[in-house]
Amino acid sequence: MVETRLQEAMRIEFDPLANVLASLMQSGGKRIRPALAILSSKFYPADADKVVTLAVAVELVHAATLIHDDLIDKSAKRRGSPTINSRWSATATVLAGDYLLARAAEIAASIENFRLMRIFAQTLMKICVGEIRQDFGGAQWPPDQQEYFDHIDSKTATLFSACTEGGAILSGASEPEIDALKKYGHDLGMAFQIADDLLDFTADESKLGKPVGSDLRQGTFTLPVFFFIAQDARGVKLKEIVQNNGQNSGDLDALID
Repeated sequence: MVETRLQEAMRIEFDPLANVLASLMQSGGKRIRPALAILSSKFYPADADKVVTLAVAVELVHAATLIHDDLIDKSAKRRGSPTINSRWSATATVLAGDYLLARAAEIAASIENFRLMRIFAQTLMKICVGEIRQDFGGAQWPPDQQEYFDHIDSKTATLFSACTEGGAILSGASEPEIDALKKYGHDLGMAFQIADDLLDFTADESKLGKPVGSDLRQGTFTLPVFFFIAQDARGVKLKEIVQNNGQNSGDLDALID
């Protein structure tokens, strides 16, 4: 049902945009966020159509953030396929992501639940502010571990918690239950992003769908890097690389290994 509705959401009169968005949605993905929205609505009877609508909307938001992330990170591949920014101009790529956000908002609004729409809007704002904060911060030394946790909170956990909170609201759950599911979604999102950051070092490129160590190559310090700095004397080499704006790519490759 969710997949069918996602395909319907990609039906756009402008073929170039329709084709590139359809390829993004068909390239894979675990659909964890739609699953969380649906599962969180199962504790009490809920309108199935509204729950699926929420599931579709949150997956479109996720897809939009991937488009913008790939552009910001200058990624050439996503899930093993060429990214939109590797085929289109930066302007067109930004607008494609913006279109998906607008489409997601339109679909979410059709649920006609003011509380849900407010959560939806707050989630989008938090995601954007988190990315702006990271862009302004840049690669600094010493890196701030709390900034890392704040970033993954806005980047991943906030949308996870919106899914679980939204599903609970649509099921008519009590306020304590809504709060519990919101916290569950947040904590799961934090754990999910930490696991993803581990995979950035431990998975091979064919399975990861992007170059290994891509976060560190972009000057982004993730939790594995903080442990490396604390436990390995070679971690100090990162300071030189950061201060030299990543010029010693050979040294960086060695550290990633």
